[in-house]
Amino acid sequence: MHDHPAPGHPSFHRLFRPERLSIGLVMPMTEAIVRTTDPAQQFARAALADRLGFAALWVRDVPLNAPSYPDPAGHFDPWVHLGALAAHTHTIALVTGAIVSPLRHPLHVAKAAMSADVVSNGRLILGLGSGDRPPEFAAFGRQYPERARHFRQHWERIAAALGSPSRILPDEGEAHETFEMRPGPVHGSVPLLTVGSAQQTLEWIARNAAGWATYHRPLEVQRGRFTLWRNAVDRVATGKFRSFSSAFNLRLDEDPDAPPEAIALGYQLGRHALIDLLEQHRSMGVHHVMFNLTETRRPVEDILEELARDVLPLFHRD
Repeated sequence: MHDHPAPGHPSFHRLFRPERLSIGLVMPMTEAIVRTTDPAQQFARAALADRLGFAALWVRDVPLNAPSYPDPAGHFDPWVHLGALAAHTHTIALVTGAIVSPLRHPLHVAKAAMSADVVSNGRLILGLGSGDRPPEFAAFGRQYPERARHFRQHWERIAAALGSPSRILPDEGEAHETFEMRPGPVHGSVPLLTVGSAQQTLEWIARNAAGWATYHRPLEVQRGRFTLWRNAVDRVATGKFRSFSSAFNLRLDEDPDAPPEAIALGYQLGRHALIDLLEQHRSMGVHHVMFNLTETRRPVEDILEELARDVLPLFHRD
């Protein structure tokens, strides 16, 4: 019997279950990398993904763009984005991947997350990361070398504010008044994921987070990372369930028999090879994968329809 970290949270349970694999999508979904995304198009695609039964939509926190950063896409502010997605969808989970917590005040993060959870009727899962772009920290006047310590400090305050009961930890010293943060999360709390290493040990992540979301690696390398994760969970969270998620870029070929080819941070392949790849992930112990559909070479709607028809039923089973 696994001790589930969010037993009353339907979205968490839908995404992360022992020996099950769910499939999500990263926003935006575009045929090419674009500097400016069309919001009406993106919300229509999000609504389609919701109707087709995908498990989650992931949004990113990219406040600034620079030539040194390989993704030139203009990402919406994550909290505004989540509010709009909540209005255009009904059942799909909404996940941040990830809020760069050292660049934000933890109480602002907690308030925004709580609000997004309420307006989405309890569908938010909060992924937090430490950030990895020194120029961005400089622009915000934050110390890049201190991001690991700030991540831990902010995590403690965000988790306390989103817990049940909610606790407000002051910046310094003792609070002179007992504060509350209202409205509270729909299901009593908001599950927290660590996205990337966040400059923390796997033991710290296993002890504090409901799960770990990591980036694409070749299959055998990822298998090794998962083994390290399971060992860390067994050491510090014995008997408890901790999720493991992985993202990769997907170019789904029109030919269902197209063999897999490695591309940057992912694969180009037909659906039969994709199904085999996903089954290997599931057998490894991965609970959730999220596809990044940029530079797809096919209309996104066609890809979503094919995945929903031929792939999701093989994995999204009760």
